[in-house]
Amino acid sequence: MSQDLTNTILERQPSGCYWNPTAQKIGMTFAYCLIFIVSLAGNTVIGIIVYKTKTMRKPINFFIVNMAMSDLLVPIFSIPRDILLLYTDSWLIGGPLGQALCKLAYFLPYVSFSVSVLSLVLVAVDRFGAVVYPLHVPLISSKLCPFFIFAIWIIAMASNSPFLFYKLVEYPEGLFCLLHWREAFGESSSFENYTVSMSVMFVFIPFLLITILYITIYRKLKSQKIPGEQSANAGQQRQQREANVLKMSIGIVLGFAVYWLPFAIFWFLVSFVSDKWSCGFRYFTFVAFFMTRINCAINPCICFIFSRNYRTGLKSLFF
Repeated sequence: MSQDLTNTILERQPSGCYWNPTAQKIGMTFAYCLIFIVSLAGNTVIGIIVYKTKTMRKPINFFIVNMAMSDLLVPIFSIPRDILLLYTDSWLIGGPLGQALCKLAYFLPYVSFSVSVLSLVLVAVDRFGAVVYPLHVPLISSKLCPFFIFAIWIIAMASNSPFLFYKLVEYPEGLFCLLHWREAFGESSSFENYTVSMSVMFVFIPFLLITILYITIYRKLKSQKIPGEQSANAGQQRQQREANVLKMSIGIVLGFAVYWLPFAIFWFLVSFVSDKWSCGFRYFTFVAFFMTRINCAINPCICFIFSRNYRTGLKSLFF
């Protein structure tokens, strides 16, 4: 199946599936606008907090900021296109600007996704080194962070470069931003194989690695003994720290799974499901893509919920 069919599944309304087009457009427009505001404000504030707070300039926060900056690409490039598709199937802007926006509207959101995933993996690696090997040289030092961040973006852009082959095609009905995969890469290349490979590389393997690392971190904290822990106060502090680490671990792993696994599952299904126009498959497609949009707004909320430093930084910005 070509990418053009995937676009069509997302753009057409499933007639006969108890779908109210008017209610859907109003509700989804409101939802997208809310996600746009929360994502734009939340991720920007995360960057400002780390920039203004010297004590937070550590590898884990550098990677969180890197993820936040990549998440800004979604409200800027994806959500306006999503809102537009609610009201028209055609592309409204032509010429060189339209061609550039057509490519960036698909390329940059997928780059954002890859950058976020790789940043989460490095956050887990950093925490693993700090907790499991506290007396060793840090696995990721602050001086190496720019190198890792640069490498993340290079890998993300290179792996998603096929999306730069989107182009505007003119039909009697109007302009459409489409990817003709076989025209760009030949008959021997398969878009389905590419998407399955990307799902394995950027969803399933990272999810497994993050899970293993955080389970190891929690077990290490659970088993280690803190010197001078005879006092009740020290014991309570240790238990509280364990609880916070567990909450953070569950939040990161579940957040990653809840918002991205449906998207990865979609790419597997789109290669093997024969009835791509069934109501169930089209509903699942819509939900899977919408959840990826929610993720860019949820990430800063997770930081504020689980991190006292980010909450303190947020208060200092406004009070």
